[in-house]
Amino acid sequence: MARSGRLATIASRLTELRRALPLIAAALLLLAIALPMWRITLTAPQYPGRALPVELYAYPRLGGEYAEVQLLNRYVGFYFPDPVFLDPNYEVHEKAVAVPEWSIGPLPFIAVAAAGVFVALAPTARKLKLGLTCQLIGTIAVFAGMFAIIQYRLHQVGHSLDPDAPLRGVEGFTPPVLGPYEIANISGNAWFGPGGYLTIAAIGLLVVAFLLRDSEATLRDAPELVRSSLERLRRRLRRGEDEYTDTDDQPAGTFHAPADEFEAPSTRRTDSSDADPIDRGGERS
Repeated sequence: MARSGRLATIASRLTELRRALPLIAAALLLLAIALPMWRITLTAPQYPGRALPVELYAYPRLGGEYAEVQLLNRYVGFYFPDPVFLDPNYEVHEKAVAVPEWSIGPLPFIAVAAAGVFVALAPTARKLKLGLTCQLIGTIAVFAGMFAIIQYRLHQVGHSLDPDAPLRGVEGFTPPVLGPYEIANISGNAWFGPGGYLTIAAIGLLVVAFLLRDSEATLRDAPELVRSSLERLRRRLRRGEDEYTDTDDQPAGTFHAPADEFEAPSTRRTDSSDADPIDRGGERS
């Protein structure tokens, strides 16, 4: 009975948004690994009326029409990178730039997902709040670092064009991680793939969990919380429009007092005093 009661308490705690959202984010990150993170679409005169998509995964794998794009890239001496530790599903050129970190690409996603599970199971409110703060900071640092490394590698590959390529005299360039670019007569556009969007959604959930770190609102309260937040935003926008209109109508030098502050959404919140509060499930912060 004691064990079943303990499990029931844990299950009840996991319905809190500040605990449930990190778990959902963890699931999204693990799913993102299996999907393309990044998508590049190329157009060239050699393929009139046709776009060539290439999809890149978190591990050394390409999708889409990468074989055609590989032939097109060799025209200007631009090669897919060499992941070093794992064999990719494409032929690696002998002059390709070594990118060993691609082989361990899924590990950051797994680490952040595991941290989300660990934080959600924190035994006290105080440890939960600390965990949410550390995880959000760490997650942003990890993915910002990955973004910077990818951009550096793109710069490196774009400035390591093969001088023996069929098309000579092409200057080095830096393809952006996100956005359009051109090299010779080839145009490209890079953007998120499905896995990238899932990663952004996971980070967004971690931000929301951090903002709700002092709240005991549960999954059942989520619709009302969203409605209250939208209503609060609508009132803020309306107040801003009213203040702008009133300011335009009043003579210069007239002071216009702001409207009264609207009510905050009614969500249950834990005691934030220095004393140790007792949570709903009997936990002490």
